[in-house]
Amino acid sequence: MTDVGIDAIEIHAGKLKLDLPGTFAPAKGEDPEKYTKGLGLHASSLPDVYEDIVTMGANAARKLMDRKGLEPADIGRIDVATESAFDNSKPVSTYIAGCLEQVYEGDFRHANKGERKFACVAGTQAIDDAYNWIRAGRNRGRAALVVATDTALYARGDAGEATQGAGAVAMLIDEDPSLVSLSTEQGYGSMDETDFLKPNQQFPSVDGKRSVQVYLARMREALTDYESVATDTHPDDFVMVPFHTPFPGMVRKAALLGYRHMIRDTEIEEALADEIGRQPRPEAFEDDESYLDAIAEYTDKLKGTDRYREWYARSIDPTLELARHVGNWYTGSVHVARASGLKHALENDLDITGKQLLVASYGSGAQAEVHSETVQPDWEEEIAGLDIDDQLAARRDITFEEYETVHDVHNHDEETDVDPFTSPEAEFVFDGWGRMGERQYRYVE
Repeated sequence: MTDVGIDAIEIHAGKLKLDLPGTFAPAKGEDPEKYTKGLGLHASSLPDVYEDIVTMGANAARKLMDRKGLEPADIGRIDVATESAFDNSKPVSTYIAGCLEQVYEGDFRHANKGERKFACVAGTQAIDDAYNWIRAGRNRGRAALVVATDTALYARGDAGEATQGAGAVAMLIDEDPSLVSLSTEQGYGSMDETDFLKPNQQFPSVDGKRSVQVYLARMREALTDYESVATDTHPDDFVMVPFHTPFPGMVRKAALLGYRHMIRDTEIEEALADEIGRQPRPEAFEDDESYLDAIAEYTDKLKGTDRYREWYARSIDPTLELARHVGNWYTGSVHVARASGLKHALENDLDITGKQLLVASYGSGAQAEVHSETVQPDWEEEIAGLDIDDQLAARRDITFEEYETVHDVHNHDEETDVDPFTSPEAEFVFDGWGRMGERQYRYVE
């Protein structure tokens, strides 16, 4: 059976940079380490006034198509995953297709277009849809373009404000992929939750403490479900584990629980037994509370072992390098984590061809998905084509007052006439409103 997976990836970050320890923390009167050490964040990428989810998605998609030498006729499907959509009927994919048709000969008239919504997990769901479309033989030899694009903004003063970010990830899903092939096996953890929602509003309503609990619970369920159809997982089976990363501090919690789960009844647990004991088993306790207290104590000890620290440094930390400097991109977050890990491997000359990634996606509301991916022989060429370092270096550093201004510009309920902070070049930009209230776009040379 022919492999199907991610053939290419491109990333487009917002043009503005908010320095969290240097700009945000002083304005809030808070310790910078609350962000750098607590949340694990140093900066956020934010959109300039002429940027939005369409321009960022279209710019990422154009770079991908140019690098791969593609024309519209090569694309049979365009799926956009976002939780920042501004229309309840017309999908963002049509806007992005319209942008791309300004710069390519031909059109996407015969490409299926849609918009995926399930909070941050929607990007992975869109990849699943493309995978199934190709596997079903409906693609007619064409590839699918999946774009995860979001402006992750919170109301000013909200606890999540420091985790904000804006950007897009474009991915080409095809047969015989150059980057990673996708496993057939998947695991899910899903329940009706109200940890995070956006009822017809730009800024979300969030129960922060509950959101962390739900994230961890659904991830655990998804991993267990994946193992039921694949095989028991082991920390040494995967070269890296990209998680959905609302902020790196959240991944620190999830990674520890995942590691504890994977070492249960393995030689690693036995090797650590003299140092921290074996994991508590529920049958050894009279009630759940005592068991949970014992598990918490074991987990805290596990975190301090050299064995765990070495695994975390090797398998988790590389996937967080980009997130520390761009913030949360909602649907694009786990895909930024994958790219970050592969980028780290390239820069450190790691031989990971044929190795596996365990990818853990999550969306509030709530659903987690776990699947594995196999790194393909041409992965290095694909990752070498990314220019994300140049993009981040070119961002304009904004003051706190400028941040407040641009934050208001991107509230759907307000129209603020503000001059851009940067000058667009060779990219798509927002170009005002049409006669029916639609957003219009043009390409700037």
